[in-house]
Amino acid sequence: MKAAKEGKSVAVIEKHRFVGGGCTHWGTIPSKALRHAINRMQEFNTSPIFRNALGAALRLSYPDLLRSAESVIARQTAMRQDFYERNRVRLFHGHARFLDAHTLEIRSNTGAEPIVLHGEAFIIASGSHPFRPRDIDFSHARIFDSDTILGLSATPRSITIYGAGVIGCEYASIFRNMGCKVDLVDSRSQLLSFLDDEIAHALSYHLRDQGVMIRHNEEYDQVEGQPDSVLLCLKSGKKIKADALLWANGRSGNTQNMGLEELGIVPNRRGQLAVDDNYRTTLPHIYAVGDVIGYPSLASAAYDQGRFAATHLVHGACDHHLVDYIPTGIYTSPEISSVGRTERELTEARVPYEVGHAYFKSLARAQITGRTVGVLKLLFHRDTLEILGIHCFGDQAAEIVHIGQAIMAQPGDANTIQYFVNTTFNYPTMAEAYRVAALNGLNRLA
Repeated sequence: MKAAKEGKSVAVIEKHRFVGGGCTHWGTIPSKALRHAINRMQEFNTSPIFRNALGAALRLSYPDLLRSAESVIARQTAMRQDFYERNRVRLFHGHARFLDAHTLEIRSNTGAEPIVLHGEAFIIASGSHPFRPRDIDFSHARIFDSDTILGLSATPRSITIYGAGVIGCEYASIFRNMGCKVDLVDSRSQLLSFLDDEIAHALSYHLRDQGVMIRHNEEYDQVEGQPDSVLLCLKSGKKIKADALLWANGRSGNTQNMGLEELGIVPNRRGQLAVDDNYRTTLPHIYAVGDVIGYPSLASAAYDQGRFAATHLVHGACDHHLVDYIPTGIYTSPEISSVGRTERELTEARVPYEVGHAYFKSLARAQITGRTVGVLKLLFHRDTLEILGIHCFGDQAAEIVHIGQAIMAQPGDANTIQYFVNTTFNYPTMAEAYRVAALNGLNRLA
């Protein structure tokens, strides 16, 4: 869109039937819509008013709940299609492969003659797909990855999730909140170790409190698909049997059969492309953005990467770059969001910091909504009061974090927790957690 608005003649090649990519069709949108539907069902079932009126708990199947995502996906797809049409961006469906450094061949699934396009520059935004070990039979009806799990035709009574990264933890919350027995198998010693330790421990506690069985420091030996179950055999000797298995252990860049190696653009072992600060590959007229370049592998960051790459493509320079600290949003129940540095990082860097907490159970808005599990945590410099990190666990965490992010990004003395002390927040709101946390932190200063 950026290149088109700058006057370039632009074509988009899309491998699948509809535009939108993995985020819209298999990742963020459907999984978050599913989570929202499950949370509403759970809210209904835990409300005495609604339960008494109905006289029984509301029970919806996994496919029924997933249908809530269909209308959102359709609207997102139509919106993006409309963007292309209004801005005269030509759309070609098929798989693209480089014939040379300035020529693409597009082959469709319909058997039509290949289309050849020539271009001055290219941006690869082909995304990623779930990593699939070759010794696991993903054609088995009870073995899924994070894409195919959306095709699950019935609600399993039990599910084993191998891989406790963001996707694994999110689906552990989803299935447990549907009443499924969940085993979450983690190859590491702590869930989501990139998070602040206090937040990671809170997630672990609440998943266990909800009934998720977390198994750390485990590696799979083999997966046996059976007619009525799946058996996960671990190297430790343990065997876990469940109705279904979700493999959620890593993703790989979509760079296969694109002719990149012949151009000297060689993906790493995870199929990802190396780029410079302006998102150029080893060939300066070929750019790459989004999941195909790896970290941070966030749709939010990919939007900006695409705009920055197109700016450089058009003008030969780009003064804009991603900010140093990109917020993370993890849609477990409760959800998690953070931006900036963790206590561990600050301690290792010998930065004198202090901590301010606001526990949701003390906030009037949380008491009204009944969502009292959670905390907002501010890390700030003891001397300058500069905000160093913001970590939130609880309802609406991914929204709440942006208030602090905006202040944290301000230059000079504007970036201090004093802002939250001197600002009047609407009451009752979740935003007032910032004032509570700031005052709590200042009270700790000697």
